[in-house]
Amino acid sequence: MAEETRPYVPWKMIGDFMVDAFERYGVPRADAEICADVLMESDRRGIESHGSNRFKPIYLDRIKKGTLKPVTEIEIVKETPTTVVMDAHDGMGMVASHKMMEMLIDKAKRCGMAGGAIKNSTHYGIAGYWATMASKEGLLGLTGTNARPSIAPTFGVENMMGTNPLTFAFPTDEDFPFCIDCATSIVQRGRIEYYAREGKETPAGCVVTEDGGTETDSKKILDDLVAGTAALAPLGGVGDATAGYKGYGYAAVVEILSAALTGGQFMKALTGVDEAGNPQMYHLGHFFFVVDPEAFCGLDVFKKTAGDICRALRASEKAPGQDRIYTAGEKEWLAWQDRKDKGVPVGAGVQKDLITVRDELGLPYHFPFED
Repeated sequence: MAEETRPYVPWKMIGDFMVDAFERYGVPRADAEICADVLMESDRRGIESHGSNRFKPIYLDRIKKGTLKPVTEIEIVKETPTTVVMDAHDGMGMVASHKMMEMLIDKAKRCGMAGGAIKNSTHYGIAGYWATMASKEGLLGLTGTNARPSIAPTFGVENMMGTNPLTFAFPTDEDFPFCIDCATSIVQRGRIEYYAREGKETPAGCVVTEDGGTETDSKKILDDLVAGTAALAPLGGVGDATAGYKGYGYAAVVEILSAALTGGQFMKALTGVDEAGNPQMYHLGHFFFVVDPEAFCGLDVFKKTAGDICRALRASEKAPGQDRIYTAGEKEWLAWQDRKDKGVPVGAGVQKDLITVRDELGLPYHFPFED
């Protein structure tokens, strides 16, 4: 792990600060606590593309712009013993998702498995948070969400689908679950936002331009994604020589399940702007599935088998020059072991956002990086 040079902010301080700021923006305090925890969970795992760096631009700024409602009015559109369809009415996606997972966990424990979908929602944070809610209860969790268009289909250059994560979390007999949480593009939009904030270039080959080329200027990529003159390459890369069609196919799976299970919006309807370029609601969709292994082989057998598989993978022969093999969720757990007593590291861009929000709202916080 590379040596950390950025200053740290204690977990309690940044959590309390985000809750207070959300509340000042009209988010009910109980909802604000959920939203702050989701953002901090991303930072706990070292996944900074979806952590506190998105607090201001993706949530507060959208509330201010009117494309995100601070009060979440959850409507249960349809419910059966094993399913839920929910309308979030353009409120906080994290709040609606938390309610959904609570319901599905209860249903899965009673019926063996359960599934749900949400329409008219907004960004729901790190997808792994929702899958891990299930694994913490000894259940299997699966979730995905569509998003504003970013990915071009194989052999295309137009951004048509979101970065559309397909995320799983399974309990194991180890200290951490198996959790695979990643976009169906080579690099997610949030990572490019992070690169832009830190003044870093995006690796070549991750973005395709309208002429079929590529670009690496992170700030320009973000502008071009909005303008529709650039798109993210799907997992596997541009074309089919390196199997880009696989990432394209999985992105389409997520797009279909996110929209078709609710009859919700999809692809170009999710841009966040209307035909005249005016801001509008995003109307995102999410889907969730929860499975109780007790309905199959039993939890203890499942956890041991999953753990045995992970241990065997990590013990397999390593490539020359490599001293360790990881399994999904392990690096995130190690990041938490490193950060739990230190706090969240914040770069210059996040520091600026925290100070801007504090001064705007007149909140009584003095951050360690100001000393």
